[in-house]
Amino acid sequence: MREAAPAPAPPRARRARRATIGDSEFDRDTAVTRRAPGVYGIDLSAGWTIISAVNGGYLLAVLGRALADALPHSDPFTISAHYLTASQPGPAVIRTDTVRTGRALSTGQASLFQYDEEGTEVERIRVLASYGDLDTLPDDVRTTARPPVFPPMDQCFGPEDGPTPVSGSSAITDRLMLKLDPSTLGWALGAPSGKGEMRSWFGLADGRDADPLSLLLAVDALPPTAFEIGLKGWVPTVELTVHVRARPAPGPLRVSITTRNLAGGFLEEDAEVWDSEDRLVAQSRQLARARLS
Repeated sequence: MREAAPAPAPPRARRARRATIGDSEFDRDTAVTRRAPGVYGIDLSAGWTIISAVNGGYLLAVLGRALADALPHSDPFTISAHYLTASQPGPAVIRTDTVRTGRALSTGQASLFQYDEEGTEVERIRVLASYGDLDTLPDDVRTTARPPVFPPMDQCFGPEDGPTPVSGSSAITDRLMLKLDPSTLGWALGAPSGKGEMRSWFGLADGRDADPLSLLLAVDALPPTAFEIGLKGWVPTVELTVHVRARPAPGPLRVSITTRNLAGGFLEEDAEVWDSEDRLVAQSRQLARARLS
């Protein structure tokens, strides 16, 4: 462990200057250090935790950054992660392996490891991903998908608007700009709708615009849809697959997540991420475990 650093400035003081891609808290906290070919080190930041565990979207962005360095292509097109054990803030090692390289796509896998209290190395998360160059994709779009419709940002609500901290809130909320659709906030008022929907404006709190790696965070950053079904507590991700469809335009994103089926203690979350130009820039599906008691 490194020696304790001086106490950081309060979050709002740090955000006086709008951050840019490559120079932001997200970039610093997902930066990996190459130790050997295919091997990277990182100190997972406590700033992206939910209760005591590190957020799954942040972890996916960390592994995504390592694969972007290890593979000949830099943009994630599809990335699937299995979350094996809960990651904790602190040192971690990422080991990558190139599976195949081609002209348009390259495929690799990566695993993140930490040591437990007994000093045994434990695998936390394993991913398989294909990377390419989003800027080479054709402009032709044929779709029936439509952007989610919800109120403008000044009519939506974030964690800072509540009279008291929401149960289960965590450090990650200080690093995000979330403005949730009021129609998906019944859970916060003790009256969940039962619909399994969550919609929000999304950005990073320091003003950094979105890029393909931050889209991996966006799909897993909203409150769980399980809250609107009437459940409480942590909803840990078992598996998460993200498809990045385009490089997002500058400006806030809109994220829409739905759950249609809770059965056997597991539920799915289907997410869409739309940019400021009304383009569908990312989609995801995850399987999560629900706490029923």
